[in-house]
Amino acid sequence: MVDDSGRMAGRGAYICRTGDCLSRALDKGALGRALKTSLSAEARDALLATISTDMTIQGGARGQE
Repeated sequence: MVDDSGRMAGRGAYICRTGDCLSRALDKGALGRALKTSLSAEARDALLATISTDMTIQGGARGQE
């Protein structure tokens, strides 16, 4: 699941908020390695549907707020 606040409990992986960045992370297997699990096709499709390609990063100095 996508946590826009970056504050949910549990393990996770940080990734930039653009669809292109997420696509590359999924294609290269980087997201699966960071989460230490393989992602099912359904999970990949759900993540790609969640993040729009035209999102812009908003936030504080570190970009996480």
